[in-house]
Amino acid sequence: MVQAMKTTANINDIARIIEGEHSDPFCCLGIHAVIDQQTGIKAFAVRTYMPNAKQICVISLSDSLRYDMEKVHESGFFEALIKDKDDYFPYKLEVTDLCGNTFTTHDPYSFWPVITDFDLYLFNEGNHHRAFDKLGAHLMNINGVDGVLFAVWAPCARRVSVVGSFNQWDGRRHQMRMRGCSGVWEIFIPGLCQGDIYKYEIKTCNGQIYVKSDPYAYYSELRPNTASIVYNVDSYSWNDSEWMKNRDSSSTFEKPISIYEVHLGSWARKASGQGPGGEEDGGGSFLTYRELADRLVSYVRDMGYTHIELLPVAEHPYDGSWGYQVTGYYSATSRYGKPEDFMYFVDTCHQNGIGVITDWVPAHFPKDGSGLARFDGTGLYEHEDPRQGEHPDWGTHIFNYGRHEVRNFLISNAIFWFEKYHIDGLRVDAVASMLYLDYAKKEGEWIPNKWGGRENTDAIEFLRQLNSTVYKYFPGVMMIAEESTSWPQVSRPPYAGGLGFSYKWNMGWMNDFLKYISMDSVYRKHHQNLITFSMMYAYSENFILVLSHDEVVHGKCSMLSKMPGDYWQKFAGLRASYGFMYGHPGKKLMFMGSEFGQFIEWDYKKSLDWFLLDYEMHKKMQNYVRDLNNLYKSEKALHEIDFSYEGFEWIDCNDNEHSVVSFIRKGKDWRDMLVFVCNFTPLPHNDYRIGVPHNLFYEEIFNSDSEIYGGSNVGNMGGVKAEPLSFHNRPFSVTLQIPPLGVLVLKPQFEA
Repeated sequence: MVQAMKTTANINDIARIIEGEHSDPFCCLGIHAVIDQQTGIKAFAVRTYMPNAKQICVISLSDSLRYDMEKVHESGFFEALIKDKDDYFPYKLEVTDLCGNTFTTHDPYSFWPVITDFDLYLFNEGNHHRAFDKLGAHLMNINGVDGVLFAVWAPCARRVSVVGSFNQWDGRRHQMRMRGCSGVWEIFIPGLCQGDIYKYEIKTCNGQIYVKSDPYAYYSELRPNTASIVYNVDSYSWNDSEWMKNRDSSSTFEKPISIYEVHLGSWARKASGQGPGGEEDGGGSFLTYRELADRLVSYVRDMGYTHIELLPVAEHPYDGSWGYQVTGYYSATSRYGKPEDFMYFVDTCHQNGIGVITDWVPAHFPKDGSGLARFDGTGLYEHEDPRQGEHPDWGTHIFNYGRHEVRNFLISNAIFWFEKYHIDGLRVDAVASMLYLDYAKKEGEWIPNKWGGRENTDAIEFLRQLNSTVYKYFPGVMMIAEESTSWPQVSRPPYAGGLGFSYKWNMGWMNDFLKYISMDSVYRKHHQNLITFSMMYAYSENFILVLSHDEVVHGKCSMLSKMPGDYWQKFAGLRASYGFMYGHPGKKLMFMGSEFGQFIEWDYKKSLDWFLLDYEMHKKMQNYVRDLNNLYKSEKALHEIDFSYEGFEWIDCNDNEHSVVSFIRKGKDWRDMLVFVCNFTPLPHNDYRIGVPHNLFYEEIFNSDSEIYGGSNVGNMGGVKAEPLSFHNRPFSVTLQIPPLGVLVLKPQFEA
């Protein structure tokens, strides 16, 4: 029992603090003006709750006077009644703990709230685009006192405390205050500094105790540990101002975009063998962000790619998820280093002319007890009803996109990566699972929308708000949707009824293309439509042609192993496939290892097989992709008009008997023109005639069958002269020697 005669505090408040159920312990703890019951004169009561304290003394900082505190309750509730002060005064507490150790500290309960009512209003409204500046853990100085401000959203909790090594993980010590009805809990803890680890201890409405990582933490412990780490992500000095200025002043639609997709943990490792930059590969330890900055970036630059796309780098507990089951949305994973190390990686990319895209996962989150799942004991970030809040196939939760604070969490997170890490694009994972309420669900496992349909109207509105907000602040970045259905206008602006993405992965092209190139060439003539049908919808979206990580795992075979035929034909077929891809309208993406013809599937637990570059055909395949990238970047016809019919013309798409297609790519200047001829059989075709638009010499500027790429050197001796013979409904034509499983690129030579 609390002895009433020994305290000026409300006995019920003390009991609730001791029991850990007070939503505003500041109303009782700290310094308060009171009336001395004996004299009737104004006095000041200083109260604190320290269960591990034996003796506490209040030290006035204005005059160094000391006041012993009386232990009001045996659990550790102390109070000092100070009668010789006219006004509130700054003070410290000198604490002697139960072991006899003495230390001095500022009282966390002597500080006023920091987060403004306007910030809380915007957060609850769903329009605080920089919520990460307010929630989470922030180093700051208040009234000359250094410490950390903690804030977390947990509206249904009875009590929230900050716990860590600094308070022996004791949830009774630093109980937070809830700010009104906002659901946001806040406390400033003096004396904490960068590197301190912490979590939130949450007492739920039914009395359970959860210990959670900070949803807004900037840095996290290395798995299997799950604590958050106090960290300042604003201390890095960037050196990419020129890149950033150019990026935000122009569009990417008319630029070459050739993306190298990378899983940082398995591009190369420190174990056995040598990777492209001298690093060891194999199944050993990870390369750090800084090592990757030195080696991966130089490799990507040498190979001619324009962008690196990283599988998710946000913190995740399980390596086997490849990063797609995120627990720390604001934490760059500690597997490869600290936040400033990842900033150094991005900075190095920019200084080398390479953009950085990272995969981003707003579609679902895992059920790990330390993460977002049932954060305050209720379905907070997810839906309460499992028919709305769970992915049965993935065993994960679905975000509640209709909740303002959840949208705020995700949209602020996108802004965070662009602002703090200078990321150039987000590839949004699994958009289709967000758009459809019945995605991967059986009858009875989902709830229709208010109109009885299967569309997730909350997710649709969220995506539109997300993209509109991102482009408001960062007009030059890319928002890329991995959307596998025929949902219309994914890459069209919200004001026109679209979702607002800048690009969409072309999954239809990918599926048809891979099906075609994987079949034996003798059957391809019966399936020519698989490589021509994509032009029927090529301009319906701003497409990126992708050969991603998903296509080289789980028994799907590597790109090289997909190719039919013998050893030579596999390499020739892969060269022809890549050549066709680079000629087809749309930006390009290729997964790591595919550029040198890795034979085995990708394995996240080990490095790529860099030793294959000791073999001639793999080295030549690598050289081929490098030259293909350089051709793509240098020829405006290949990238200036990707999303309009004005940039492409079929010459002949109907020669299925020979499995040959021919077409023209065009730039904005009518003289920027390339002719592609692609042969998907292992038989050469002599004297093969195609129609051309101009009576000029057509220089053969690229031949996938060149001996330098491992081919048979069938070609046209540098080019051919057009003849005034009409063919393919064109006034002129050329006769070509078409190599087996080969791609020719011809360029008309206009007079200067």
